[in-house]
Formats: sequence, C-alpha cells, structure tokens
Amino acid sequence: MEEEERRNVKKAVPEDLPDFLSQQQIFAYHGMERFGWYIKFIRRPLFQRPVCILSNPEGTVLAVLEDDGTINQQHDLIIRD
Repeated sequence: MEEEERRNVKKAVPEDLPDFLSQQQIFAYHGMERFGWYIKFIRRPLFQRPVCILSNPEGTVLAVLEDDGTINQQHDLIIRD
C-alpha cells in the first residue's frame, strides 16, 4: 500500500519573488544575474523570514542573499545536496 505525500510541495523558486524578497534583494539579484548567478531556492521556514540562496553559474558556490541586498558566501546554513 502506497502512502500519500502529506507535505505541501512548493516550487524551489516561487514565481511571485516580490512577495519573498525586499527591494534591496531584488536589485542585488538582478545585478548578480548579469554574472550568471541564479536563485537556487528560497528556504521558507515556519514563523521565520524566507532565506534566498543563490548559486554561481557552475553550481559550485552557494550564497545567501541577505535582507539588505548583500551577498554572504560565509553563511552557516546547512544545505543538503
């Protein structure tokens, strides 16, 4: 007997970015896009602010897009493969 998936599966990158990112983050993200960086996913923990994770074009570096628009490559987040 198969068990039904009970988690609400959401897209890794929502289509309504302004609902999750500040104006500073959107501005910084568009600047990073020019260098090939992209949003890998947005972590949405319960009762906490969303955390935007960027990846370099090769997918070898992950960085947190902070609320003030800065790019933090020295984060302490644990990210699964």
